[in-house]
Amino acid sequence: MTIIETRTRRLADTELFPIGLGAMPMALSGRPPEEQSIRTIHAALDAGVNLIDTADAYCKAADEVGHNERLIAKALQGRYDDVVVATKAGHIRPGGAWEVDGRPEHVRAACEASLKALGTDRIDLYQYHRPDPNVPYAETVGAFKELQDEGKVRWIGLSNCTVEQLEEALGVAEIVSVQNQLSLGYTGPLAKGELDACTERGIAFLPWSPLGGIGNAGGTGDVDPVRAAADAHGVSPQQVALAWLLSLGPTVVPIPGASRPESILDSVRAAELELSAEELDAIAQAAR
Repeated sequence: MTIIETRTRRLADTELFPIGLGAMPMALSGRPPEEQSIRTIHAALDAGVNLIDTADAYCKAADEVGHNERLIAKALQGRYDDVVVATKAGHIRPGGAWEVDGRPEHVRAACEASLKALGTDRIDLYQYHRPDPNVPYAETVGAFKELQDEGKVRWIGLSNCTVEQLEEALGVAEIVSVQNQLSLGYTGPLAKGELDACTERGIAFLPWSPLGGIGNAGGTGDVDPVRAAADAHGVSPQQVALAWLLSLGPTVVPIPGASRPESILDSVRAAELELSAEELDAIAQAAR
């Protein structure tokens, strides 16, 4: 596929294609065969995508932590230097559950495991996955900063954080990204000022589940203004939803999940879709 020519966005001092790839659907229960996942990753790269998001906790259960990272490392053989791989620490998967662990000693151990799983000596973007209420936020971020100072991490990002937590983290380390949930069906970051806080500081905002989450992307067509815009432009409702997200700020880089080449190839087309002011306003009014 031909690389789409479009205006890039930035992560720190690095240019990013406006759409990233969320690799989570390639790791959980119901995941596709490995060969299909690798084809999906390759299709994204061939289309110009240069941000892949993963986490050590993207797996079925605790006995295969790092599954998604190992898959990505396999898919990126010979191409790793062309991509920003973002991974995370702070979630654990005992018995398949989702629990948090923000202890500095866990973050350090998780980093070592992720370095091995990804087959690299430095993680591009290391994100604090989710706050642990039992550990002071600054203490956990401080552990990420120590790893950065040791050369094991290039950039530090946050996930599932509030504006207050972002401000606290900025007092400890340079934060280059925030990854929070944002979609047509979940606009909390707009009302809570999380996106504005990132826009004002030039921090990349990476909406997770930008199409509503695994298995819910089809629901974007149920929003009347989205369906109308899709029909008018001859594109999918998913492209319209992603184009709307891109319109919300210059630092927004949605990371739609995909487990089929066709899905990510459709998503990347959102980067060249231009919606009118009237269409964007109608979609904003319908978003909730």
